Amino acid sequence: MHILVTNDDGIEAPGLLALAQAVLPLGKVSIVAPDHNWSMCGHVKTIHRRLPITETSLADGTPAIATGGAPSDCVAMAIMGLLPEPVDLVVSGFNPYANIGHDLTYSGTVTAAMEAVICGVPGIAFSLDGEIIDQLDYSAATLVAREVVIRALRNGLPAETLLNVNIPNLPFEQIKGYQITRQGKRVYRDVLIHHPEENGQRHLSIGGEPPVGIPEEGTDSGALAQGHVSITPVQLDLTAYTAMKPLREWDWSASA
Repeated sequence: MHILVTNDDGIEAPGLLALAQAVLPLGKVSIVAPDHNWSMCGHVKTIHRRLPITETSLADGTPAIATGGAPSDCVAMAIMGLLPEPVDLVVSGFNPYANIGHDLTYSGTVTAAMEAVICGVPGIAFSLDGEIIDQLDYSAATLVAREVVIRALRNGLPAETLLNVNIPNLPFEQIKGYQITRQGKRVYRDVLIHHPEENGQRHLSIGGEPPVGIPEEGTDSGALAQGHVSITPVQLDLTAYTAMKPLREWDWSASA
């Protein structure tokens, strides 16, 4: 079994090292990750532009490859031939914050797993529900990820589906178990920040408080709030099937 490990926080991120250590006992492991932080990059594919490829190693000496591309670029290039052997499973993470609700559209961690599915390879995204990065302990997340990956390898994942796994930032013995969940809702508290002009150029940025989840029963945010690991199956078919019927009832017979 050949497992590809990647992330969106960059090759030097402690979460990448922890996830690699989680799956190293389970088979052959290759690590291909961005050479810098790509958080909140969304689903990116870089075409017609050369990307640097650097052989390096993680802090524990595990060989790795850093690329100048986004997380989804790392996955695509690894599967298309950067690695000499076919990839059987892609795991992405650990992201140091939860990826729940609409975060999935922004998250490089999740979209790396999406790219795996597009390439015909199962993908799992792992995030740790932390707040202060410097205070995160990945030991429980490592054990959880290993358990999830073992089950995914044993049972297989449904076609065209990735798993989005969010882990409470708790000691392993305090985690209450695993819940299969649906996507919940995020409340974003972004604000537009105006900066002083520089050389006549106007500058704006987006800031604000971190988003919060609505802890509804059965959702990813609800499971985390209760101390459970949230496992959400995510499909890439974004069709709003319930909207198709009313749209068909519009008058399409003549020019508007």
